[in-house]
Amino acid sequence: MNAQEQNPEPNNPLGIDGIEFIEYATSQPLALGALLEQMGFVAQARHRSREVTLYRQGGMNVIVNADPRALPQSDLDSQSTVISAIALRVRDAGAAYQHAIAMGAWPIPTRAGAMELNIPGVHGAGDSILYFVDRFSEDFSIYDVDFKPIANAPVHPPALAGLHFFGVVQAIGPGRAPEWIDFYQQLMDFRPLPEGRYFGVLPKGTLLESPCHGFYLQLVEPPEGAAGLQWGEQLIRVGFGAPDVLAAVQQLKQRGIVFIDRALVQSSEKGALTQLYKGGVSFELVVSHLEQQHA
Repeated sequence: MNAQEQNPEPNNPLGIDGIEFIEYATSQPLALGALLEQMGFVAQARHRSREVTLYRQGGMNVIVNADPRALPQSDLDSQSTVISAIALRVRDAGAAYQHAIAMGAWPIPTRAGAMELNIPGVHGAGDSILYFVDRFSEDFSIYDVDFKPIANAPVHPPALAGLHFFGVVQAIGPGRAPEWIDFYQQLMDFRPLPEGRYFGVLPKGTLLESPCHGFYLQLVEPPEGAAGLQWGEQLIRVGFGAPDVLAAVQQLKQRGIVFIDRALVQSSEKGALTQLYKGGVSFELVVSHLEQQHA
């Protein structure tokens, strides 16, 4: 047992230990599913009562939620896809939820139906949700309750090129960085990195490191001169870590993924950015060995 486990409260009050899953709400589940499969994910299970599919590769879980109730009301009539939730793996989901509420987070109403697991969560950016999931039991998981395995799907599909969750990019309003830094720091003890320290090929905004040192949040304000640009506060992009970005880019290109290749955003050993796909989806690659460090 290390010192952090003996006295975790000052540095990691919620007992966060990585990202359990990312959830997309979409009106185009087939298109998004096909894109995820190009990225190396495998459809593994389907929800027992809703139009929801679980995709997995390596230690990453992505949930595609096509239930119309999952999309923000403003997006119901559009061909849109949004990151609707981040589920944080924690030591004790109930305790993490109570701590978050005590620190001022807004609880979400219970959404579980009959024979469904209720996952505690609070409101995040825009219409998104921050869920808390206890996954330290080897004998049982949230997926065992709500999902039915797809026949012949591999139980543990390997990660392509060592891909793993690196972080999530969040759009914020002009001048709102201090408020969001305060939100994540007070609620979960995320800490801003020193100014000028960035990862990948998009060095902008504010980077926050999780208390488990396993992933990051990037807060990005509207670019200068963007008056009139529609810029809502929301989660906008998932970042994947890769020990060798250029090797990962090559493998993904062979699978049909297109990367932006222009002067300011060009694939390099530091990172890469995919084109914007249907529904407004893009992915970022960042050089990272975090998976090996936290395996």
